[in-house]
Amino acid sequence: MFNRILLPIDLGEESSYRKPLAVAERLAADYDAALHVMTVVPTYSFPVVGSYFPKNFEQEAMDATKAGLKKLLEEIAEHPERIKGHVAHGTIYAEIIRVADVLDCDLIVLASHRPDLKDYLLGPNAARVVRHADRSVFVVRP
Repeated sequence: MFNRILLPIDLGEESSYRKPLAVAERLAADYDAALHVMTVVPTYSFPVVGSYFPKNFEQEAMDATKAGLKKLLEEIAEHPERIKGHVAHGTIYAEIIRVADVLDCDLIVLASHRPDLKDYLLGPNAARVVRHADRSVFVVRP
């Protein structure tokens, strides 16, 4: 039923990866599907904001994020050798959808929201992915 699964996570928020990763790994095993885990380094859309950061800040942030994703997967994934990690740069929900398209994923698994957003059923990025993705989205509650 599923051939390629995408799990977007926030490296700084455990609720975005602890339970969702276990769910995604189980689904990948059940369907013999490839599992892709991604994170997004947000972009600073206004040039005036970007001017406050050092010249190579974005590249250094991307490199640090790649290393952080690799370390996290090695530490908490049941089978890290079966997971392909990806780091994108841009608007979070748009990058999730773009990467799902590029990788031709047929399922996106994601956490519903950060725990401090108790007034929302879905966080803003999760809600946008659910609304705009043209593939199945499996939302994992905390």
